[in-house]
Amino acid sequence: MTLQDVAKLAGVAPITASRAINKPDSVSSEVLKKVQAAVERTGYVPNRMAGSLASSRSRMIAAIVPSTVMSVFMQTVETLNNTLFDAGYQLMLGQSSYSVEREEALLEAVIGRRPDGIFLAGILQPGRARTRLMASGIPVVESWDLTQTPIDMLIGFSHLEIGRAVAKHLIDKGRKHFAIVLAGDERADRRATAFQQVARAQGLGEVFTVNVGDSRTLRSGRDSFIKILQGAPQTDAIFCSSDLLAMGVVTEAKARGIHVPKTLSVMGFGDVPFGADMEPALSTVRINGGDIGRMAAERLIDRAEGRKVDKPIVDVGFSIVARGSA
Repeated sequence: MTLQDVAKLAGVAPITASRAINKPDSVSSEVLKKVQAAVERTGYVPNRMAGSLASSRSRMIAAIVPSTVMSVFMQTVETLNNTLFDAGYQLMLGQSSYSVEREEALLEAVIGRRPDGIFLAGILQPGRARTRLMASGIPVVESWDLTQTPIDMLIGFSHLEIGRAVAKHLIDKGRKHFAIVLAGDERADRRATAFQQVARAQGLGEVFTVNVGDSRTLRSGRDSFIKILQGAPQTDAIFCSSDLLAMGVVTEAKARGIHVPKTLSVMGFGDVPFGADMEPALSTVRINGGDIGRMAAERLIDRAEGRKVDKPIVDVGFSIVARGSA
């Protein structure tokens, strides 16, 4: 969408629409309301970089991820950055902290600066931010998930399939009493739902669930295991929404003299590098985050430079890494 489209819809001249957007005090309240309504309907975002660049390309790619501290996204961001840098592009990184409102605010700021592409760790849900992003025409790669209706390009995997695979793995190990530790993440909720469905289908009953506020601390995992012992002491297998939560569970179990994995199996998610060095080594779900970052960068560069992307949607899959804890 262009400024001319906004002006036409609002029934004003383009220069008037421009004033309403950039200097709202310079137009009447009636005109301002008309222009603002047109902006909302079209999803138009002003180009804050207009006139400041000699080229139509910024050679900048923006990325928005939920977290970068002790995060499963670290490898993706690192590979994304390296691939872009080698091709002469710079990465601008924003962290949403799993907040929809914060993600929308970051996107608003990013779109206005007209980067050559945008990388999202996740699927952008329907709403104002998605409408504006689609209207901007900026190449987008969504990732770390799958959907039939991506904004543009997609590199991800199925969280439902992960939940099913982990449940089947633990059942095959002879486990019958399950618990799940979750942080505030919709993708983890879907893994948990699929896990619970498999358990019910096998006649194993309800899965005891603990919701925590932060998946990035061992303390949250330790506290979660205490709640499991209080509410479901018969639990013999726990699936955690992050490796750090799983490490916290293992730490608390060992502190209480509960043997892992003889008495209790523990599975994480993400395969953070130091999980393999624990005692016992952490069993987990591995996602090749490096492949996601590399393929996303290559596709955004191709689109920025006018080349066609032959495979805009890629399922990178996942693998169960069975180590000492399960």
